Amino acid sequence: MTARTDQPRTNRRSYPLELLDLDATLAEEERQIRDVVRQLVDTRVRPHVAGWYEAGEAPVRELAVEFGRLGLLGMHLTGYGCAGASALAYGLACLELEAGDSGVRSLASVQGSLAMYAIWRYGSEEQKRRWLPPMAAGETIGCFGLTEPDHGSDPASMATRARRDGTDWVLTGGKMWITNAPVADVAVIWARTDDGVRGFVVPMSTPGVAAREIRRKMSLRASSTGEIVLDEVRLPADARLPEAVGLKAPLNCLTQARYGIVWGALGAARDCLHTALDYATTREQFGRPIAGFQLTQAKLADMAVELQKGYLLALHLGRLADVGTLRPEQVSVGKLNNVREALAIARQCRTILGANGVSGEYPVLRHANNLESVLTYEGTSEIHQLVIGARLTGLSAFA
Repeated sequence: MTARTDQPRTNRRSYPLELLDLDATLAEEERQIRDVVRQLVDTRVRPHVAGWYEAGEAPVRELAVEFGRLGLLGMHLTGYGCAGASALAYGLACLELEAGDSGVRSLASVQGSLAMYAIWRYGSEEQKRRWLPPMAAGETIGCFGLTEPDHGSDPASMATRARRDGTDWVLTGGKMWITNAPVADVAVIWARTDDGVRGFVVPMSTPGVAAREIRRKMSLRASSTGEIVLDEVRLPADARLPEAVGLKAPLNCLTQARYGIVWGALGAARDCLHTALDYATTREQFGRPIAGFQLTQAKLADMAVELQKGYLLALHLGRLADVGTLRPEQVSVGKLNNVREALAIARQCRTILGANGVSGEYPVLRHANNLESVLTYEGTSEIHQLVIGARLTGLSAFA
């Protein structure tokens, strides 16, 4: 067995994204941000993540504070303690975080692109001042409650209800598969009202709110995932997000998070390919390194090509986002392609490692298992295919 490979990378010869000199596409500041996040992952995540995954838990609060110290939480937002970085820089950060683990990237993206973005985009000035600075610092953890036990891809059918009672709101229902929920201090909850879907900022300490950790997951085990139960939860009038009107608001938040996934999936794929390259150049069979055999080189070449293509797609979407022209269906293209190809790369890399590919000593199967969840959340592949199909044909195939 070769040396464990979920440690800091030192072998630049096999760094997969060097094939097309893609570093040349980045500005110096973008490279600096990427390198800072990469160093954080190398020192804080890689040495421990296999153990977190095996145990089914990670030090979420500790990581959140460290991410906040570096300005990674809500880094693409402006004001209220947020870094105000570019969309491209945020994407590069997601890539590096997910090269460590998809669950680690999920912590940052749910905090920043879902919970914080919802408050930043749709909240009142009072809500922004109260919640965003401590969330940006990682001192307050947020979650985003849209998915329900019986309503995933069809959020318009959500069963959670909010009714007026005098000047208060009373929420009843439940949310499922909510990242960060068991450790969250605050949730952005989406509920149906007499006037359509509305969003609410709900402190998790509010009477009637309960969160339960989802156990026995085979994927995203280094991430805290839970169910939220809302039992006649009474909130003041100012808990409602005043600018969030209709289902378009939470879907816009999802677009923000999907953009991060476009980049993040590449990190998982890159880490798998890097592992496979290191392994293939040191693992000998029939008297020579297996990297010298034609079938292995064909696998490596095909995976490297798909990784470069995915990176160029993410780069293009990042540039569009930074000039304000990125459209939701374009993000769907990125999410559909990059997650699908990342999962294919992870599976193929596993074959190169042979039996060692299923060992926790290597990160490949962990990445593959995680990507099975990434393939589903923030819109399944089928949903994104239909979004793209509607754009191409002008005809909606949704029921």
